[in-house]
Amino acid sequence: MIENFLRPLRGTVDVGADVLRGLGVLSVVLAAIFFDATDAGIVAFALPGLFFPRFIGMKAWADLVFGGTLLVAAWSNVLDLYTRIGWWDLAEHFVCTGIVAAGVYLLLAQVGIISAPETARLASTASLILTTTIGLALCALWEMVEWIGGTYISDAIYTAYDDTIGDMAVGGFGALCAGFAIVFLPLLRTLQSNPSEVPRSSK
Repeated sequence: MIENFLRPLRGTVDVGADVLRGLGVLSVVLAAIFFDATDAGIVAFALPGLFFPRFIGMKAWADLVFGGTLLVAAWSNVLDLYTRIGWWDLAEHFVCTGIVAAGVYLLLAQVGIISAPETARLASTASLILTTTIGLALCALWEMVEWIGGTYISDAIYTAYDDTIGDMAVGGFGALCAGFAIVFLPLLRTLQSNPSEVPRSSK
C-alpha cells in the first residue's frame, strides 16, 4: 500500500485527485477560520477518506469520485444542507454508504481477508452480498455515533426512529449498487492477491 501511495502521478485525473486532497486539507483551515472548531473537526473527519483511495490503489476516476463525495458530505454538514434541502440527507446516505462500502470491500480483498471480485456467477453474488452487508454495518455504526452525539454531546444532532430506519434502508441500497460497480467495473489499478491463501481441495 505504501507503494500505491508513493506512485507517480499519471494523467490529468490523477492530478485532480491529489489536488482534491490538498483542498481537503485547506478546507479544514477555512472551516476553522470562517466557521468554528466543531465544523473544522467535521471536515477533518473526512481527511482519512480522501487519502484512503490512494493507499489502496484505486483508479484515478474512482479516487476522484470517492474523495469528492466525502468532501461534499463534510461541507454539507458545515453549510447545513441536510436541513435546508429535504432530500439531501438521503442522497448523501445513498452515495456515501455505497462508496465507503466499496472501499472497505476492496481493502479487505486486497489484504486477502475476502476473495477478490471475479466474473464467475457465485463470486459475483458473494461480492454483492458482502458489499451490501458491509454497507448496512457501516450504516448501523453511523447511526450509533449520531445517537451518542445527540444524547451526550449536542441536542442539535437530530435522531429519530423513522430517520434512522430511512437512512439505513437508503444506505443499504447504495451499498448494493456499489456491489454491482465492484463486480462490473475495474476500480483498482492492481489487486494483489494474498500469497498465503491456500486453494481449497476438491472433494
